[in-house]
Formats: sequence, C-alpha cells, structure tokens
Amino acid sequence: MEDRFKQEPTLLRPSAGTKYCTIFRAPKSQEESNPNAYKPHIVSIGPYHHGKPQLQMIEQRKTRVFSILLDRTSDDDDDGPGLDDYFTAVASLETDIRDSYSEDLNCETADLIEMMVLDACFIIELFRVGGIDTVMIPGYEDDPLFLTNWIVAALMIDLLLIENQIPFFVLQEIHKLSRSPYDGDRSINELALMFFNRVLQRPEEHLRWYSVVAITHLLDMFRLCLVGFAPNRPSPKVKVDEELLQLMPSVNHLLLVGIKFEPRKSENLIGVVFDHGVLRIPPLTIDLLTTSFFLNCVAYEQSYHYCDKHISSYVVLMSGLMGNAADAAFLSQCGMLMNLLGPEKDVARFFCDLAKDVQFNFKEC
Repeated sequence: MEDRFKQEPTLLRPSAGTKYCTIFRAPKSQEESNPNAYKPHIVSIGPYHHGKPQLQMIEQRKTRVFSILLDRTSDDDDDGPGLDDYFTAVASLETDIRDSYSEDLNCETADLIEMMVLDACFIIELFRVGGIDTVMIPGYEDDPLFLTNWIVAALMIDLLLIENQIPFFVLQEIHKLSRSPYDGDRSINELALMFFNRVLQRPEEHLRWYSVVAITHLLDMFRLCLVGFAPNRPSPKVKVDEELLQLMPSVNHLLLVGIKFEPRKSENLIGVVFDHGVLRIPPLTIDLLTTSFFLNCVAYEQSYHYCDKHISSYVVLMSGLMGNAADAAFLSQCGMLMNLLGPEKDVARFFCDLAKDVQFNFKEC
C-alpha cells in the first residue's frame, strides 16, 4: 500500500503544470462539445496524432520535403548540414521537448527525434514556399501540396490546433541549420508570420515586431499577433468596464439604453474601447479558420496558466453582445463583423457555446 502512494504518475510528465509545459490535450469539457475541433484533418504535427491512418498522405511526403531541403542546402554550401547534423541538433533538445508536453510520451528516442526533424522541416519549407512571394523555392515548382489553395488553407488550420504542435525552439534550431539565401535576414518568426499573413493581413514591417518575442509554439505565436503584443510596447488592455464585461448585455439591450456602436481601426483584435457611450470594436472576420483558432486558443489559455487570457476575455465579451441572430446581423451591418460562416444564428451560437467553457479571474483580463 505504501509503495503505491510513492509511485510517480505514468500519464503526466513531471513538468506538467510548470511554465515549460506548453502543449496540451484539449480540456475534456471542450472536446465533448466539439469532438473534431482539436484533431488534425490533413497533417499530423507532433506526437499526439502521429501515425493516424487518415493523415498518412502528407506524412509520407515529409521525407521527400526533407530530401529536397538537404539537397538544396548542400548545393548552396558544400559544407552545409547533412542528415546527421539535423538529428544531432534535435537530439540535444530531447529532455526539453518531452517536458513541453503535458503527457508522458510513449515514444522511443529515435522515433521522437525523427518525428521532430521531419515535422519541423515540413513546416519551415511550407513557410518558405507559401510565405515568400518573390521567389519560387527550387524543388516545389509543380508541387500541388504547397501550391494548391485549399490544401494550404487546410494546413493553416491544422498548424493552429492545440494538440498539433511542436515546441517553437525546435523550429528555431532547424531553421538555423537550414538557412538559405531565400530567407534573407528573416527569422523563423518572420517566415511563419509571412505565411499566416494570408489571413492576418498585417503590414510586413509589423511582422518584425515579433522577431524576438518569446513564443511557445505556432498557436501561441498567432495568438500573440492577434492580441497585439510586441517588445517595448505596452501589453494591450480590453478597455471595457469590469462590471460591464461580467454582465455584458446584448447588442439589442445596449441600443435600447442609447449605447452606440462603431468599428475601430486597431492593430489588435482585442482593442475594444467603451468611451462616452460608444462601444468601438475592431472588425472581425468569422470563418472556418477563425472559429478553429478561437476554439483552440481558448483551450490553450485555459490549460496554460502562465499566459494572459485576452482571447478568452474577448470570447466572453462577444458572447454577451451576440445573444441572438439579430445582434450578430447588426454587428455585420455596422462593419464590425464579416460573417463567412453561415447564418447569423450560427455565429451567435458559436460564441455562446464557447464562452460556457471559459473560466478565469476577471481581474487578470
């Protein structure tokens, strides 16, 4: 009996609950509400969904991508890194990699290192082909995987899933080894944001703000970009009265008491301002990618105690405002909501259902 109480947990890593543990399964309550929202549909990244039969098409292509990368970097530099260099570099990070996952990975060292190398190379090459518009990266001239719009859109969604992440420091290490003239002076942060800028639509100079930001993984990077944090700039605040946020009336109720609504030009999504009877909200495009992002970002903020909860706060705010389809329709008419999801009632229901899973201290928002 005494020995049983001394046993270490076998499913959770000892690092679970520390700031180093940043990659989680979706909380059970959220997974039950949206069982398919946290699972990749086209590409597996990291260990949680590795080896699933429906993801094998792209899994098999990862070795070809790695081969193209090796051939190109060796052509660019006769002393360029070889296969062993990539595996050795990532092997030195094994403990940190394992500590980044909340679950104890049932994965041999060799398999884990190979997975990380292939996944990181695949992601970085995707960023190069899909983000650098000025040149065509050799080896991908006719590659449907990286050049077909619907596939790239599906890849983008899968790369922002909470359960489909690898640590960002692995991407940084692989990028250092695989740098080529096509990258210019861009960091991996900038390459990633240039790829995601298809939907972010930010000026390129803004992307450089995030070149030195501490990032845990790609979902966190996308979250920080929408929140608007950057070095040497104050962290943004949702400028809505605390009591108003906790008991946020719907659009219709606010209109009845004379509150006005206006779209607000802002660098970040959460730049909501309530001032002199006017609620100003930055425009939001709601589509398959943004709904997937909100679901997974809320799951991340609920799981990782060392990050702010700005996106969760925003979801609660929008849930209160959009009590029904008419509220969502009004925001659309005012230019604060571009609905590409479907009927307005679906948008209102989405935020309402997601807000039910949000738990946080309002004083931290």
